[in-house]
This record gives sequence, C-alpha cells and structure tokens, in this order.
Amino acid sequence: MSTSSSPRRVVLTGSSGLIGTALINKLTSGGHTVTRMVRRNPGPGDAVWNPTTGVIDSSALEGADAVVHLAGEGIADSKWTAEHKRAVLDSRVQGTTLLARILAKLDAKPPVWVSGSAIGFYGNRGDDELTESSPRGSGFLADVVQAWEDATADAESAGIRVVHIRTGIVMSTKGGALKQQLLPFKLGVGGRMGSGKQWLPWITIDDEVSAIMHVINTDTLSGPVNLVSPHPVTNAEFTKVLGKVLKRPTFIPIPLLPLKLLYGEEMVKEMLLASARVLPTKLQSSGFAFADTDLLAGLRSLLSSHG
Repeated sequence: MSTSSSPRRVVLTGSSGLIGTALINKLTSGGHTVTRMVRRNPGPGDAVWNPTTGVIDSSALEGADAVVHLAGEGIADSKWTAEHKRAVLDSRVQGTTLLARILAKLDAKPPVWVSGSAIGFYGNRGDDELTESSPRGSGFLADVVQAWEDATADAESAGIRVVHIRTGIVMSTKGGALKQQLLPFKLGVGGRMGSGKQWLPWITIDDEVSAIMHVINTDTLSGPVNLVSPHPVTNAEFTKVLGKVLKRPTFIPIPLLPLKLLYGEEMVKEMLLASARVLPTKLQSSGFAFADTDLLAGLRSLLSSHG
C-alpha cells in the first residue's frame, strides 16, 4: 500500500507493539485510516476485542480494506515456564481463531488479512537456505508458528486472501533485540553468542513496515511470506558489525550460563543459538525493493537517528 494509493481503512491488532506503532505512523502519514482493536476502553478510532473471552466488535471489521493482525504475548518477555509458553501459544491461536471466525461471517469481508507469523517456523537448520517452501523445523517455536498459521483456516475458506508474514529479527532502537543489545555493546562487553556461526535473519523496522504495506497491495501474494533481509548474517558477523558502528571491542563471547538461568535453557537454545538462514524469496519475486540490504549501512542509519 503506497502513499499514492487511494485512502483505505486498515484494522490493526497489536497496535501498541514495536511493529504496530511504526505501521500506524506510516499508514496515517500516507492518508489512510487505522482502526485499532484494543482490550482497554476504546478511544477515538478504536474498537474493542478480547480474544480470551471471545468478545469482538465485528462492525469495526465490516467493510475494511485490510486487516493486519500483530497481537500476541511477548515470546522473550520472561522465562519459558510452562505458564509462559501456554500464554505465548494461546495468545496467538485464540486471537487468530476469533478473527478468522468473525471475518468469515462478515457481509463485506476485507479482501486481505495480513496475519503475524515468525521465522521460528524453520527451527534450527544450520547453513541450509530456507524459503517459504521449506518444511517446518522442530521445537516449541516451530509448533507455535504452525498452530498460529493454521488458525486462519476459516478466513481462507471464506475466500479472504491471507498472508502469514514470517518476520525475522526486527532492527530498531525503539524495541526488540537491538535495543536490548545497545547498552552492553556500548559498554564494551558485547560479543558473539555461542559459536557465532548461527545465521540471523534480520530486517530493519522501515523495511518491515514497507513490506507489510507491499503485501497488502500485492494481490498475488498469499500464504507464508518471509519478511527478512536478502542478506542474512551470522551472529559473529552481526557482532563485528555492531561493534564497528559503535566503535567498541567485541572480543569476549557472551557467557551463556547467566542467560540460561534467567530465561531457561530451552529459550536460549531456540532464540539465541538456533540458526536459520531465511531468504525473502516471495517478497523479491513480487517486486519488493528493500531499502536496507546491507547490515552495516542499516545499523549506521538506525543508530545515527538514535543519537
């Protein structure tokens, strides 16, 4: 969806998150209207929904030009206890299932639904190049993503074009992994994780938002679409580049034991040490032009604006 296209109304869940906030700014600056689905008391431009109780204002979805669903419990917000893992799964499956059921029943269905997903689908795959046609990997994250994507079935059966955006590591100074890494790297204690050979599929926040708008506007795109840079890097390469941009040493590897004690061994294994060399095959084939394909230039741009 470009700023030159006619004004449209987009319904958004997860509007307060890192990606949702940036997407709202991009849409509204382009003259589009955003209806935010919120759990709290709705303000102007908001509509109520609660996936846990099954409450949703279906009138907000009626006649929308697009729905973008980004809501879900933060995966790395706390240690992977059984309770947190259940919350991660339920927050995605319950919300997606509710939306799918309601969207399928609307008289004026939105033509496209962009539903959140993640590269966790692929699991730990070493140096294998992974595209949208690659099979699912193993592990908790792969299982969550599969259930998350399957939950859109009712909407797909009703003829809505559904796109699962398998997002990589979003680079932003306002949240996510990069924000958490900035302080230790600035202090000179940043370093590689484990062997450093694991692949990191990254994407800048600007490209993430532009890709979502491209997906909305491109009728030929459906099913899984990888939202990652065409040039993934290893953890060791990322460490070296970030250190170079910040002008700080990166010689000492990050000790894993404290992280395992804080977050649990399973989380460290799947989120910090897993390798996924994911490529944006469908995005590039559909004509999407990345603004940031080089990690060094991308980080310099992000950090120069950060101050």
